[in-house]
Amino acid sequence: MEEYQNFLKEGGNIIKTRDDRDLIWVAGNGVIQNQEDCDWGIEETDVIDNRIFRKRIEPWLTSLFQSEHLSLLCGSGISNAISFKAGANGGASMAAKKFNTFKDEIEEAASATAEACGRDKGNIEDQIRTANDLLRGLKILRKSEEAKTLESELTEKIRDFAQSILNTERAIAIVKEEQRNEAYAVLVNFILSFASRTGNRERLNIFTTNYDRLIEVGAELAGIHLMDRFVGTMMPIFRSSRLNLDLHYNPPGIRGEPRYLEGVARISKLHGSIDWIQNKGEIRRMGLPFGAEDITPYLQAPGLYGADALKLMIYPNSAKDRETAEYPYVELFRDFAASICRPNSALVTYGYGFGDEHINRVIQDMLTIPSTHLVIISYDDPIGRIFQFYNNSPHRTQISVLMGKTLGDITNLTNDYLPKAAIDRTTIRMAELLQRRFGASSNASENMTRSTSESSNSAEESKNIKD
Repeated sequence: MEEYQNFLKEGGNIIKTRDDRDLIWVAGNGVIQNQEDCDWGIEETDVIDNRIFRKRIEPWLTSLFQSEHLSLLCGSGISNAISFKAGANGGASMAAKKFNTFKDEIEEAASATAEACGRDKGNIEDQIRTANDLLRGLKILRKSEEAKTLESELTEKIRDFAQSILNTERAIAIVKEEQRNEAYAVLVNFILSFASRTGNRERLNIFTTNYDRLIEVGAELAGIHLMDRFVGTMMPIFRSSRLNLDLHYNPPGIRGEPRYLEGVARISKLHGSIDWIQNKGEIRRMGLPFGAEDITPYLQAPGLYGADALKLMIYPNSAKDRETAEYPYVELFRDFAASICRPNSALVTYGYGFGDEHINRVIQDMLTIPSTHLVIISYDDPIGRIFQFYNNSPHRTQISVLMGKTLGDITNLTNDYLPKAAIDRTTIRMAELLQRRFGASSNASENMTRSTSESSNSAEESKNIKD
């Protein structure tokens, strides 16, 4: 495990695509470490550069992205990537906090929870979950004074955590315009690469474990309409009945079923969001601006009935109402399982460290369907859970891996490895025309530009998947 992590820290890249039987380790100098496992048709002395990586990756991802069902799961890595790209300080810290009330009990239970999930130590989520359970127990035992003290401290910890999430957003929002626009451009291209689906394919499903609104901002800048379970304008309410809402149009002069409207995707925030709040028996989304300086004034808005930080729907809150706390998350995880556990489904993870066992179980179930595929893209693996998930999976032939400072960098991904933002029919028809003119084995196509050649490869593989 340490050897694997050190290899990534030293600038190495790990790749597995197409018909690779196992992980290919490419050192920072471009030399393949396990040449015996590599069947790329290259010499042992050849140096792997960006051009070779692109030929291996871009056509493969283009084909997978046109699977019948496509889902994207984003973890904290995307927030960190865009934050660093903008010159900010990275995403919100998930490090554990120090409780004064029942300190030893909370730390011990949080550590036990983390260990059961395969993590070395507990984080703020483990502590919040433990403190919530302890608070309910104290109230059952009618230890009102101790419960009041713990509730006050828990409210403070959640408010501080929420503030750190806002600080992450704010750090991106207030940087110099040039840096911010550059970071947003990368984010927009990243999202468009996934969301640009052909009209006969189902919507992209976006899932995220993040509490910030970075993906929502990127989609807004890209002109993508995100559909979720919230209904309304002023203070949208979470509804279970709105999952199948969609947008269609009737092409002029064409009879038959309406077509999907372009620029639409579905999104589910599996762990909640900084702007979700429990309002009596409902879950509402409040009007919290991106990068707001302080969350407190927005909690005091009329209609929220004196809400405090304890009512924020940051997993696994709210502590006030067990049934309400379970309600949105159960629905969201049901959406996740229903979206990916289907034949001809592809799931791409970016910046997700496989540290949530409840999510990993669903992914494992997905891979039991032979026609599904998992693509793992990550800059590194700090807790070693990605490597552990891959090694423990009996379905490794259905898993592609792109990891390292080159392959996992979001700028490199959007510029070189992800499909272009618009998979249009014109490009596919051009590729088919060129192939008919010059033949599949002709060298004439090599005289064309790299982008035209690779578009042809991408289109052909996409056509094969479709067929």
